[in-house]
Amino acid sequence: MNRKIRLLMTMLIFGSIGVFVKKIELTSSEIAFLRGVIGSLFLLIASFLVKHKPSYKALKENALLLLLSGAAIGLNWIFLFESYRYTTISNATISYYFAPIFVMILAPWILKEKLTSVKVICIATAMIGLFLIVNPGAGGTSGTQNHTLGIFYGLLAAALYASIILMNKFIKNLSGFEITLVQLMAAALVLFPYLLWQGNLNFTSLTSTSIIFILVLGIVHTGLAYFLYFTSIQELKGQTIAILSYIDPISAVIIAAIFLNEGMTWIQIIGGGLVLGSTFLSEKLELKVAKKGQAPTTSA
Repeated sequence: MNRKIRLLMTMLIFGSIGVFVKKIELTSSEIAFLRGVIGSLFLLIASFLVKHKPSYKALKENALLLLLSGAAIGLNWIFLFESYRYTTISNATISYYFAPIFVMILAPWILKEKLTSVKVICIATAMIGLFLIVNPGAGGTSGTQNHTLGIFYGLLAAALYASIILMNKFIKNLSGFEITLVQLMAAALVLFPYLLWQGNLNFTSLTSTSIIFILVLGIVHTGLAYFLYFTSIQELKGQTIAILSYIDPISAVIIAAIFLNEGMTWIQIIGGGLVLGSTFLSEKLELKVAKKGQAPTTSA
């Protein structure tokens, strides 16, 4: 299968995550735990089938960062799934795409990168876009939804994802596939005692529909999607990957409109365009300064 088609399929799969999460009758922490378990099992089987042998020395050297980033992934999923519950998928997805902006803000202190005037404009533009999304009718409460809280959870998920991006920059001598596999396992490992503490490890009330959706989320949206992603980006240019990655939020908005009848006002659409446009520009800037044009990490 063509690499671009595989990446396109991956982004479309990621774009449909919100619809499936909304149909699962479990807490966000339970969904995140099961996603980590099922996804990591799928990738383990895939690694055996392709006879991939990770470097155990490199795994040991990066153990602390892998554990911390794995924990961040688990919490990131929890907040993202909570965002889906409290607001529309469109609002949650666009809020989540604030992650590159957070990276840009933190990079001068963590990565010692220069904060240029263009980056400042990107940050300001994204802030204006977020204000437009929250302000016109999205900031109140309607039915079971509290849009402001949902967008806040989306931003928390974005901040955690930004921390994962930054931590991954310090992980050495491991492929993206190896890093993702260990991070998924670490996410499940960290979430397990949290679920025990919360008393949420009770899956007896799961309906057959929820079981099907959680299996799809773990196998298709996690295991298969990450496998397709890392087998498609190996020979693609970084700019191509960055452009195709925006199929994820666009498809999420379209899928939510079709299956959940969700919509956005014109002002919110403009706000979303400002957020996505500023993050796209920030990623192009990062690709320019990168020495080898490394691919951006996955988004969901």
